[in-house]
Amino acid sequence: MAKLINLKTFKEFFRSSSAGGIILLFCVVLSLIIANTGAGEGFNELLSTEIGFANDSVQLRYPVLLWINDGLMAIFFLLVGLEIKREIVEGELSSLRQASLPVLAAIGGVVVPALIYTFFNHAEPDTIHGWGIPMATDIAFALGILSLLGDKVPSGIKVFLAALAIVDDLMAILVIAIFYSTNLHLTYLMYAAGIFLFQIILNRAGVKNILFYIIPGIFMWYFIHHSGIHATIAGVLTALTLPTTPDATESPLEKLEHMLAKPVNFLIMPIFAIANTNITFEDGMVEGLASNLGLGIVLGLFLGKPIGIFLMSWLSVKLKVAELPAGSNWTHVLGLGLLGGIGFTMSIFIALLSFKSEFFQNEAKFAVLTASVLSGVFGYVILSAYNKKQRKKAAVATS
Repeated sequence: MAKLINLKTFKEFFRSSSAGGIILLFCVVLSLIIANTGAGEGFNELLSTEIGFANDSVQLRYPVLLWINDGLMAIFFLLVGLEIKREIVEGELSSLRQASLPVLAAIGGVVVPALIYTFFNHAEPDTIHGWGIPMATDIAFALGILSLLGDKVPSGIKVFLAALAIVDDLMAILVIAIFYSTNLHLTYLMYAAGIFLFQIILNRAGVKNILFYIIPGIFMWYFIHHSGIHATIAGVLTALTLPTTPDATESPLEKLEHMLAKPVNFLIMPIFAIANTNITFEDGMVEGLASNLGLGIVLGLFLGKPIGIFLMSWLSVKLKVAELPAGSNWTHVLGLGLLGGIGFTMSIFIALLSFKSEFFQNEAKFAVLTASVLSGVFGYVILSAYNKKQRKKAAVATS
């Protein structure tokens, strides 16, 4: 009987929306422990071990870390792309009225952090390229913390945060494609464009078999990887070609989204976290938070995100372009803006693209972790405290 109860509890945990964030947090702690014990050196050797094959015409032999960041993360971006398309076709971004608030809030939450980072690093040639780091919101962590609040926040706020995070991811993808791609090779780009066109033709022809999109997508990944554009973009492009419908019928897009959700949340993102947050704590690292790089990231995420999200939300409501979700108010928006400052996965990913120097990468990772912890704690505390205050008022009013 006890085994059955434990199994049931285990299954319920993995079905919960907070499970992904909790597992991700565990993997971050595990990675930090590995990096700062005797296992750290062996783990780094594992990540640098090359696997795959190569010959005169095909190069597919890379370090384990590159396979994680370019290969597994392409699947993560595939899922993100599927979510973006679904929201545009039938979800919170399907109409101008619905999309205006999360889109405008996301724009504010992207522009203000980038400006803050640039303010601190505009005269630093070694770190100015990292302006995209504080732009991103981590969907899993942000929604995971919000789900821990349960019914303490209106359901509309959860939908708002999910839609905002998806728009935020779309902007981060565009930034990566445009600003973090170097040494472009047009021949490979033409091959990739041809495959993308082929996938679009399949969509127009009504082909619904998912494999007819995934297999060409794998070849597109190879060509984009060799083109100079980051290979993860292949996941997004493939996602955009998957057929979907605006009604409740399960489409190929939704079918693939359901298939990928658990592997991405419970396998790919944890692997990414373990591989990329193995920061060795060294003397001066805390002091590094006061450097231009550290301040740009920490203040960009912890202050820039809530300021940008709150300001653009306020302007859009005052100008009657949009309206707040039912049952919510500006305190909820402030708390949500702080949760938007949790930039873990995408921020670290952009940090790896921004700097070749391991020193700057580690400093950026530590700053992202610091800002994400601050944002998560303050966002949770504000939303939880406001709920308690409202319940006390309601109790006094009814007594």
